[in-house]
Amino acid sequence: MDAVLRATSLLLLGLLCSAPPPTSSYRVHIPPHDQVARVARFVAHRCDWASMATVSTHKPVVGQPFSNVFSVSDGPVGSGTGVPYMYLTHMEISVQDLQVNPQASMSMSLAQTHYCRQQGFDPQSPLCAHIILSGSVMEVNGTEAEFAKKALFSRHPEMMDWPSDHGWFFAKFNITQVWVLDYFGGVKTVTPEEYFNATLLTKHH
Repeated sequence: MDAVLRATSLLLLGLLCSAPPPTSSYRVHIPPHDQVARVARFVAHRCDWASMATVSTHKPVVGQPFSNVFSVSDGPVGSGTGVPYMYLTHMEISVQDLQVNPQASMSMSLAQTHYCRQQGFDPQSPLCAHIILSGSVMEVNGTEAEFAKKALFSRHPEMMDWPSDHGWFFAKFNITQVWVLDYFGGVKTVTPEEYFNATLLTKHH
C-alpha cells in the first residue's frame, strides 16, 4: 500500500510541476493609451470573438439593431493583420440580415481575455480597453480566403468539423472607422489608414 501511495504522490507531483502556470501569472501588456491605433490593433488581435450588430430583417424587430456573437480572427497568433475574418453560413440569422444590408458594427473587449480580471477592471470601465469597428461584411475568395481559413482554423480548430452541408464561406469585416475606449476622457477615433499602419504589439510575459 505504501508503494502505491508513493507512486500516486509522485505522479501528482509530476503533473503539478509540468502544468502551465496559472492565468494570474500570465501578464498582458497593452500599448500605451496615447498610441491609440496600436491599442486598437492589439485588442483586435487578442480577441477570438466579437459582438456584431446588424440591421435586422426579421420580425418583430425589422429595422432595429440586432447583436450577435461571432468567432473572429485577424490572423494566426502573433501574425495579426487587423482584418477580422469570420466563417459564416447563410443559414445564420445575422448573415441573412447582411444579405439585405451588409453594414454592421463590431465590438471587441479585453474583458474577453484575462487582462481586465487581472487588473481588477470592470468590463464597462474605460481602462478595460475595447474597440468598436464600423463597416460592412463581405465574402472573400482566392488567396484571401486561404488566409482567412488559416487565420480562423488555427485559432478555432473546432470549425474544421462543422457540418459540411451548411454552405460555409469566409468573410471579412471591411473597416471604415475605428472607435477606441481605453482610458478616461472619452472615446477616440482612428482612421482605417492609421489602424492598418500601426505596428502590432504582442509583448507579454
